[in-house]
Amino acid sequence: MSDDAGRADGVARPAPRGFRARVAHWRAWRERYPRVARVVWWTVTVVSLVLVFGALSLPNRLFAVQPSRFVRLPGEAIIGAAALLALPRRPRVALAALAGAALGALTVLNVLDMQFVEYLGRDFDLVLDWTLLDDARSYVADSMGGTVALAASIGLVLLIVLILAVMALATVRLSDILTRDTRRATRGTLIAGTVWITCSVLGVQFAGLPVASDQVVNTLTSEARRVRATLQDEATFGKVARSDTFGATPAAQLVPDLRGKDVIFAFIESYGRSAVEDAGIAPGVDATLDTSTAALAKAGFSAKSGWLTSATYGGSSWLGHSTTLSGLWVDTQQRYRTAMNSDHLSLTKAFQKTGAWDTVGIMPGVQKGWPEQRFYGLDKVYNAFQMGYQGPKFSWSTMPDQYALEAFQRLEHGRADRDKPLMSEIILTSSHQPWAPIPKMVSWDELGDGSVFEGIEADGEKASDVIADSDRSKKEYGRSIQYSVTALTQWMERYGTDDTVLVFLGDHQPISRVSGNHASRDVPVSIVAKDPKVLDKIAAWNWTDGLKPAHDAPVWKMSSFRDKFLTAYGSTPHPTTG
Repeated sequence: MSDDAGRADGVARPAPRGFRARVAHWRAWRERYPRVARVVWWTVTVVSLVLVFGALSLPNRLFAVQPSRFVRLPGEAIIGAAALLALPRRPRVALAALAGAALGALTVLNVLDMQFVEYLGRDFDLVLDWTLLDDARSYVADSMGGTVALAASIGLVLLIVLILAVMALATVRLSDILTRDTRRATRGTLIAGTVWITCSVLGVQFAGLPVASDQVVNTLTSEARRVRATLQDEATFGKVARSDTFGATPAAQLVPDLRGKDVIFAFIESYGRSAVEDAGIAPGVDATLDTSTAALAKAGFSAKSGWLTSATYGGSSWLGHSTTLSGLWVDTQQRYRTAMNSDHLSLTKAFQKTGAWDTVGIMPGVQKGWPEQRFYGLDKVYNAFQMGYQGPKFSWSTMPDQYALEAFQRLEHGRADRDKPLMSEIILTSSHQPWAPIPKMVSWDELGDGSVFEGIEADGEKASDVIADSDRSKKEYGRSIQYSVTALTQWMERYGTDDTVLVFLGDHQPISRVSGNHASRDVPVSIVAKDPKVLDKIAAWNWTDGLKPAHDAPVWKMSSFRDKFLTAYGSTPHPTTG
């Protein structure tokens, strides 16, 4: 009898293969284990429901992920059910799979928004922000190693593919269940639609939220609005960049009151108002600012400080740098590219244009070609590989700030053969997240090639231990700001002269895990000089004496600094228009 298996009428037929074989196998298994099959069926169905309704209700803010968000009635689910009930099988399955994949993509987008709000204080931009994902990968590689970055990148891609596939399968399963009894499903859909409309009209709420939810529609509308605004902004900002209050100012009429001075513009990474005023951070930072103010005064220097509102938050430091120095509000990557490709006069380029200064950039964070050199008007730029550093990296930071400043002194500021004063742009990176490990100050005479930092780096905190811990991040962030301020002001005490003018500021606030969900975008800015005439020129600014700006010190948009600085030091406006 075994030889006749598969025969029904004495004619041999091939055994079932492929999909049919799997269906037959599944049915046989289900008949053999009915209870287990029932549990599996209900489990898969419930998981599918949770995934689909969760995706329909998921907000794009991490703090908004609360249970009350997921007990609402999504209007999109009702419309989707009605559409699926009206279609024959094949189009229905195709639509369900497409809708599920779209829900998966929307889930990914919501998570991206959550992370961008956490780290950059804004939503993910569908047009501009894809390039920042590569920057994020580089940050992980620099902070936690290339292997971790590669594993994270591969894992992320696989996770996204899995989300899209699982969501598609979940919606197909629910559509199959929906059409098992079309009469009952149609009745249920009509009832759900009536309930949704009633709740919407009456404004029925649960836990402060409308029961009738249209989360997906609102999200898609918001995204469409942002995309449209981004596309329109390119042309608008291009015209703004072509207009310049000092664009046609003759060289002789640019910063005449600083002639003969060595002028330094220094940015301290993530140095924000929270460092000075947050109760969990400020005591240590404020003590450092007070100590540094006193030490500078002993060396003959005075300082005045105020606040600037940064164009960026949590990261994208180059947006803060370009906003400060260009006088343009550069808050997106698109605006940054437009500014860098324009002939708009940057503050640093104004010094180059006069012909009265040599101009140099100290860029320890730059590890590849840097075409921005042209826009900033820098005759020479020293990147991470051109300052002779042989010590260890400190997570993302390629070298300690103290070493970068000593290299600046050795390579440029301290040169005896200079026949012109020096204008410098310096980017200090030791206070870059994840704030572990943090360098410590060593004797300036012992810096050498940086090898002295080997033991300090090895004994420091591990980035992986600090990066996800809010309390430790806050503590280490404060310590990193203290280090950077100390390194910069000690350099000024040691190497500053009667003709040295230092302008230093933060580029942005630290991420919300450190600064909080409602922190401002303000950063401190200070001007330090020994010549009293330099600070007399900005007396009308009403800035606070010393390195610590008062809480009520003037707050300006960061983009206003260029024009205020140029005007204060004698520059004459000669506008160009777009």
